[in-house]
Amino acid sequence: MDITSIIGIFAGLAALIGGFFWEGGSVSGLLQWNAALIVFGGTVAAVLISFPARTLRAIPAALKMAFGRNRTHLKEQAEELVEMALLSRRSGVLSLEPRAEAHPDPFTREGLQLIVDGTDPGQVRQILELEMDAAELKHEGYAKIFEAAGGYAPTMGIIGTVMGLIRVLGNLTDPSHLGPSIAVAFTATLYGVASANLLLLPIASKIKARSQLRLHGMEMLLVGILAVQNGDHPQLVRKKLASFLQDEKDENTAAGVRS
Repeated sequence: MDITSIIGIFAGLAALIGGFFWEGGSVSGLLQWNAALIVFGGTVAAVLISFPARTLRAIPAALKMAFGRNRTHLKEQAEELVEMALLSRRSGVLSLEPRAEAHPDPFTREGLQLIVDGTDPGQVRQILELEMDAAELKHEGYAKIFEAAGGYAPTMGIIGTVMGLIRVLGNLTDPSHLGPSIAVAFTATLYGVASANLLLLPIASKIKARSQLRLHGMEMLLVGILAVQNGDHPQLVRKKLASFLQDEKDENTAAGVRS
């Protein structure tokens, strides 16, 4: 679990709720179930309308990508590629076949299998780049779901507020209840804006950040695999991969590696 995301959500809620109570607010003034139904129910409905079922089935994977542990292992992967370059130069590319069959990373496994099969380097690059494009497109789809929800939620909040004001203005026989009723009506706007900016849009941003880290790692693997196929000296392979490792520590921190 990505602890930084959890801390951020709780810190944001604590700031909002604490500020509300600091100004003398009450729990009953903050919890309005009818407003919650309009905002969150309306947002879910809008998302269901906006995306096909196939896309929506990816929501659990998107949440796992946003909140799951996502430590990169670029240094270990780079050393493995250098080791494979040494093995390939000593014993030939076919000596990598056992690793190609058993490697746990699908992208690396596919790349090794391609070079073991004797695929042309240009085709290897093309196939692996297509895999990277597919991964990027999938991650963009994840983010778009939450971006759409983050756009709908404030609008649903405004709709809930307008509905509440219609009810208030339609019943002005008791002016003493006018102020509290208007306050209740604006709770829907609070729900919509807060959920969008504290939860939905940040999740979309986190998915995009994680996507960039994964694509960065896949690009390094692509360079390493092509270097192994080309028969490059292990030290040359290490130099080619060094630029991908410069910011690994900062990237791990930004991605929230603590759990």
